[in-house]
Amino acid sequence: DEIPTVVGIFSAFGLVFSVSLFAWICCQRKSSKSNKTPPYKFVHVLKGVDIYPENLNSKKKFGADDKSEAKNKSAMPKNSLHLDLEKRDLNGNFPKTTPKIQSSPGLENLSPKHFAERKKDSVSPDSLKSITSLSSEDKQDKLGNLFFSLEYNFEKKAFVVNIKEARGLPAMDEQSMTSDPYIKMTILPEKKHKVKTRVLRKTLDPAFDETFTFYGIPYSQIQDLTLHFMILSFDRFSRDDVIGEVLIPLAGIELSEGRLLMDREIIKRNVRKSSGRGELLISLCYQSTTNTLTVVVLKARHLPKSDVSGLSDPYVKVNLYHAKKRISKKKTHVKKCTPNAVFNELFVFDIPCEGLDDISIEFLVLDSDRGSRNEVIGRLTLGSSAEGTGGEHWKEICEYPRRQIAKWHMLCDG
Repeated sequence: DEIPTVVGIFSAFGLVFSVSLFAWICCQRKSSKSNKTPPYKFVHVLKGVDIYPENLNSKKKFGADDKSEAKNKSAMPKNSLHLDLEKRDLNGNFPKTTPKIQSSPGLENLSPKHFAERKKDSVSPDSLKSITSLSSEDKQDKLGNLFFSLEYNFEKKAFVVNIKEARGLPAMDEQSMTSDPYIKMTILPEKKHKVKTRVLRKTLDPAFDETFTFYGIPYSQIQDLTLHFMILSFDRFSRDDVIGEVLIPLAGIELSEGRLLMDREIIKRNVRKSSGRGELLISLCYQSTTNTLTVVVLKARHLPKSDVSGLSDPYVKVNLYHAKKRISKKKTHVKKCTPNAVFNELFVFDIPCEGLDDISIEFLVLDSDRGSRNEVIGRLTLGSSAEGTGGEHWKEICEYPRRQIAKWHMLCDG
């Protein structure tokens, strides 16, 4: 009689435990779904496609101000993706009938709605007056205008930048008299957030309509930031052409009242002068017994600024040449945000011939940029045919083998 009783008790406890475990698992799954957060730092909204699991603003969609778009959006399911392509051509541009703010006389053609939005812009009447009074010669030198909007979402603690469009860009392709523009944006001074738009083919008035949402930026720090827009034209066969840049310090810009529409004139990039590229401290030692060349990249100083932040992320590429043919390459680690970098990195190269007559070594100091191609800050060549300190340094290591000799060298144009 005792055995059935014990079995019954254990069966009851097992049933209670199973039901409790099942209820706990269901509660955990439900809570995890409700508390799920995006694993990325910013969200990119491309031409009306919202890849974030929920809308950032339930009142109004970024980059779509027409009433027809609002009606279409309300008619669609809440969680569906809305692709607004019917009003754009194959290049992604709005048709010419869309009201635009011209950089030349003709502001009276603007619609009252568009003009009401423009009144919220931070562009002063004096700047508009100066735009309308441009001469024909000045128009040729203009690089166009960039239109964008800024907003801070207090509920999600997110900074939102919508790159709307650019107008009046110059033609970078002389054959087709057009450009393939795209925009690279960086938040300064720390350069932690780097994003870029897609490339629009063969257009001088690209309509990007792309929204970038940055999380983890407190509103109190917005005033200390600066937006840097780089407008470029894609080139399939060589380095992309730089059209110009726009620099927007956020100090004094109030975003607490909602979205702020802005436009700025695109200016020429601040090109560095050829003088003052900085200096590089290099130590060389030629081992005649093992036929090796030891190269130590020690320091760099007085490097020029590579962008508007005034700081570079330099690193050094070392290329070994034999009879003008590169046979080996090395590179140092990147040093963040400094014009005076300390590398202290050693590289050993095997020399394929006896002596250093046909050997030369090239040093390229570059600025690391994850958003685009790394830019060359300066260049240095050491060898028997090099001029100045480069030739003298090379002559010394040939005359005194097995001795480590260090010298400072001025960098030349990249």
